[in-house]
Amino acid sequence: MLKFICALMLLTVSIFVTAQKTNNCLSATEKKGGWKLLFDGKTTNGWHSYGKTSVGNAWKIEDGVLRLDTSNKKNGKIPDGGNLLTDDEYENFHLKLEWKISSGGNSGILFYVKEDLAKYNEPYMTGPEMQVLDNELHADGKLFRHRAGDLYDLINCSKETVKPTGEWNQAEIVSNKGKLSLFLNGTKVVSTSMWNDDWYKMLAKSKFKQWADFGTFKKGKLCLQDHDNEVSFRNIKLKKL
Repeated sequence: MLKFICALMLLTVSIFVTAQKTNNCLSATEKKGGWKLLFDGKTTNGWHSYGKTSVGNAWKIEDGVLRLDTSNKKNGKIPDGGNLLTDDEYENFHLKLEWKISSGGNSGILFYVKEDLAKYNEPYMTGPEMQVLDNELHADGKLFRHRAGDLYDLINCSKETVKPTGEWNQAEIVSNKGKLSLFLNGTKVVSTSMWNDDWYKMLAKSKFKQWADFGTFKKGKLCLQDHDNEVSFRNIKLKKL
């Protein structure tokens, strides 16, 4: 029995080490295909908090995972967190990443964010969002078009494929010349066209109608949302289209 337990422990360690080596890296095929890592698993190079030049200390890197730490939350807020933005802007792209949300947690993946503090106090004033959520315990889980994988407040998932809280989910956002597709765990869950008459009519009926520039930019930054809940990300990679 002791030998069996030891062997099992060695196997577990081996699997963990292998996973660490395969996370936050690109295969030869991906490199050849033009994919680039946006998170190297060790640093926050290429990222900054919205409106700042550096990353808030509440964003931690542990075992190749980028995690928003909530242990120092005060009055419901994370003092040194902030929405995390890419330094670069992107136009036509295919984004892949994995996310894991805490119990009762809420976050999001925003795109086409225009970082201009003189005009926009928050990323959500310009950038559409793929929702990251604990559907079961967060209040937004009871709202139509606010559940995990939805194009937040705009289009609900055609099929819910989100995994239980605490498990990793694979998300993809593909935006190319106005055609937008969202994937969750390998399934296309949202498909729409941006910047046409139907798009603007949809915006006018949403909560975003109060911000005239929301969803209008065709090039912008990517954003990992600080919604005052613990959330983790890894394997963030992008291909320009």
